Amino acid sequence: MSGFVSLVGAGPGDAELLTLKAYKRLQQADVVLYDRLVSSAILALLPSNTQRFYVGKVRSQHSVPQQEINQRLVDWAIEGKSVVRLKGGDPFIFGRGGEELEALITHGVAVEVIPGITAASGCSAYAGIPLTHRDHAQAVHFVTGHWADDEQAVEWEALAKPNQTLVFYMGLNSVGVISQKLMAYGMSRDTPLALIEQGTMAEQQIHAGTLASLPEALTTGGIQSPALLIIGSVVSLHTKLAWFKNAHPSEAPAHNDLQ
Repeated sequence: MSGFVSLVGAGPGDAELLTLKAYKRLQQADVVLYDRLVSSAILALLPSNTQRFYVGKVRSQHSVPQQEINQRLVDWAIEGKSVVRLKGGDPFIFGRGGEELEALITHGVAVEVIPGITAASGCSAYAGIPLTHRDHAQAVHFVTGHWADDEQAVEWEALAKPNQTLVFYMGLNSVGVISQKLMAYGMSRDTPLALIEQGTMAEQQIHAGTLASLPEALTTGGIQSPALLIIGSVVSLHTKLAWFKNAHPSEAPAHNDLQ
């Protein structure tokens, strides 16, 4: 009997942001391989008899090598199991979903991809930061903040142009370099930025500052991963557009503005 693999986006953390199709696959799965950024609230949705395996990654430290993850997906599918590869955010946005899909297709495994809400759209929405706005930004860039210690690989000149929003994934340890590079290529030192910690969750924290004046929590070590970095004029709207705080004051994330 042939099995089936679903590459599923778990979204940024809030379990209610799962798509209906993602939820159905979690209920049907025999085996679930999940990443570090999949929230405990989402894992709690799994039936008690579902086999679950943690295959998370931290910077320069992988609990299971990517090649082994690929092979496990193939092997369990060949055994006839219904397998879910559960990834934080969206599988195709800095999630290595393309690599896993390629491996599965190469081995003739039946597979589907179920998109998830990526961290950029989920965290920015809960923080009251529109990624595009007619008066602030006509473009948005998603950029990895993990360059294997080679920041020269980034097109800084293009990113420093005005009227756009920059979103850096996995950029917590690179905020200093990012801010210095953007200012060196002409971006104003007063450009607002926000680090969103634990985005979309009750524990969410919004640390706001500018390129020249980074949030104090950065220097005190007060920000923990996962954290998403947003840079651009749109960040200045986050206090005015704090819909989550106004709609659910008991659940609202904190705002720590740098004065």
